[in-house]
Amino acid sequence: MTRVYNFSAGPAMLPEEVLRQAREEMLDWQGSGMSVMEMSHRGKEFMSIAEQAEADLRELMAIPDDYKVLFLQGGASSQFAMVPMNLLRGRSKADYINTGAWSKKAIAEAGRYCEVNVAGTSEAENFSTVPAQEALQLSADAAYVHYTPNETIGGVEFPYVPETGDKPLVADMSSTILSRPIDVSKYGVIYAGAQKNVGPAGLTLVIVRDDLIGEPLEGTPTMFDYQTHAKSGSMYNTPPTYSWYLAGLVFQWLKRNGGLAAMAEINKRKSGKLYAAIDGSDFYANPVDPACRSWMNVPFTLANPDLDATFLDEAKARGLTTLKGHRSVGGMRASIYNAMPEAGVDALVEFMADFEKRHG
Repeated sequence: MTRVYNFSAGPAMLPEEVLRQAREEMLDWQGSGMSVMEMSHRGKEFMSIAEQAEADLRELMAIPDDYKVLFLQGGASSQFAMVPMNLLRGRSKADYINTGAWSKKAIAEAGRYCEVNVAGTSEAENFSTVPAQEALQLSADAAYVHYTPNETIGGVEFPYVPETGDKPLVADMSSTILSRPIDVSKYGVIYAGAQKNVGPAGLTLVIVRDDLIGEPLEGTPTMFDYQTHAKSGSMYNTPPTYSWYLAGLVFQWLKRNGGLAAMAEINKRKSGKLYAAIDGSDFYANPVDPACRSWMNVPFTLANPDLDATFLDEAKARGLTTLKGHRSVGGMRASIYNAMPEAGVDALVEFMADFEKRHG
């Protein structure tokens, strides 16, 4: 069996250790005689898996006791609607910071439920940076402030956590969750699709402060009410059980490997190597302000775009896959989440140097 280095933005690589454990447990989870995929979500076997996963996530992220952890479906895109439905709480306006494709989608969806004030945007800079804290124009009457700490497509990352006063801060952390320690208490809501740093597609994590639960917009569907899931332990309906199980294995893998502080060191080193290779060459370029470069998603272009297809073909032949940039941006993009080993980044850097030597 030959495993490739998969630089996909998501679904992304999973740790090989986790996949091997899942393979061993596929037919018979810990003597139960059944696969996790076959278990009742209310049975004692799966309940033990779910409880352990939540406990491990709480430990990894140091989640305070006054926050609920929800294991939901619908992807981060469903949260674009669930956030205003649950957090407007009698107000009619929300602040959003626009830094790229996913911010724009969140803004468009929120506009169905309230007036959206774009408190800051980097659109004039082609989303190659983020607005500074002092440039944000926050509304006095906004219900909350929403931002995307890392734009997966553009490879732009906030180097700071926005200060929002008494307004709850909401973050779409789909690309960055678990990549480094964060102070959860600075946020009202954190949400993330699982398919980048957490596990396979199908699971969405929502971490929500208790005081923001329980007053949804009139007409909010039962399944879009945070209270529904908080009261039922994310078991109101059948949850994505296998994705939840695999996420739990990833949490245990993270704990065995030093937790989020260790991941931060590795991720900073991995991205540093790749940016150094790009910056040290006239053949490659990265369009992002160096102060706002993502650790997780590294877009780059070739000096001669006619070579893009050749680059991708040769990279694939070397076991370096899914490097094509998003269709809206072009060029290349290397997504280097937690499960991407440092050896994978080293292999990419080595290939880039060789390709430049032969084609530059």
